[in-house]
Amino acid sequence: MTLTVAQIDRETDELVGEWLPLSDAAKTLGLSIGRAKQLLKDKKLVGARRGGGEPHIPKVFIAGGDVLKGLPGTLTVLADAGYGEVESIRWLFTPDDSLPGSPIDAIAAGRHTEVKRRAQALGF
Repeated sequence: MTLTVAQIDRETDELVGEWLPLSDAAKTLGLSIGRAKQLLKDKKLVGARRGGGEPHIPKVFIAGGDVLKGLPGTLTVLADAGYGEVESIRWLFTPDDSLPGSPIDAIAAGRHTEVKRRAQALGF
C-alpha cells in the first residue's frame, strides 16, 4: 500500500507547531501502525512528510487518547472540496478572525459543527 502523503513547506510547519510521527500517534491512539495508516487513507487523519521518513500528523489532532472529535468529518468535507493533505492542514491552522482563532482551535473547543459548515462552503 502506497500512501500519498505530501511534503510540507516551512510555513505550514510553523503554522502547526507540534507534530507527531505516525508511529507515535499510533501508540497514543492504542493502534497498530497499519491501522494508523488506514486512518490516513480513509481521511480520518491527515499527515505530511517532514523532511522524508514516515508521515507526521499535527499533535493537536489527538486529544484524550483519541482522534479529536469532529476532525474526521471536517477532513472528509475538505477532501470532498478538493483539498489535499497539506491544504487541509493549512486551512485548519490558519487564523480566522470570524471564529476567532483557527478552525482547529474551534474544533478543539467543541465547535466542530460550525467549522464543518465553513468547510462545506468551500466546495461551492
